[in-house]
Amino acid sequence: MMAKSGVFPKDEPMLSEQIKREIEDHVDRSLSRQAACIEALMLVEKHYGWVSDEGIREVAQYLGMTTAELDAVATFYNHVYRQPVGRHVILVCDSVSCWIMGYEGVRDHLSARLGIGLGETTPDGRFTILPIQCLGACDKAPAMMINGRLYTNLDPEKIDGILESHT
Repeated sequence: MMAKSGVFPKDEPMLSEQIKREIEDHVDRSLSRQAACIEALMLVEKHYGWVSDEGIREVAQYLGMTTAELDAVATFYNHVYRQPVGRHVILVCDSVSCWIMGYEGVRDHLSARLGIGLGETTPDGRFTILPIQCLGACDKAPAMMINGRLYTNLDPEKIDGILESHT
């Protein structure tokens, strides 16, 4: 198994015994097997970097769900990546507050600096830029999040420093 590479094992199941044990830990704390589906998807993503169609099929079967039910959950949550992403996922807030306070400048600066647009990944696999509806930092807009860390009151100089810190 190759973690976070977007490469999946050919002759072995996506759900290794280790991943199944981790899913069972969540199932034990849930009301039902299906109630652990988000955690199960996040575990597959943690091990592979994203959740492929095969990952959806195996998790659904393991939890006693249909593929369509689990895919509906996966596509609803914007932190379940259904295609490969970079090592550092940049979530750029495009809420009304961030739009008013400079979202377009942040988006354009990131795109120019990294040479990619929204939904794209740099050729070296380092960064992916994704829009997100709200990061809950309206009083400090514009904002973005990288790998779970929130950055606020953004301007081009601050963005450049943040990008440099994510090698």
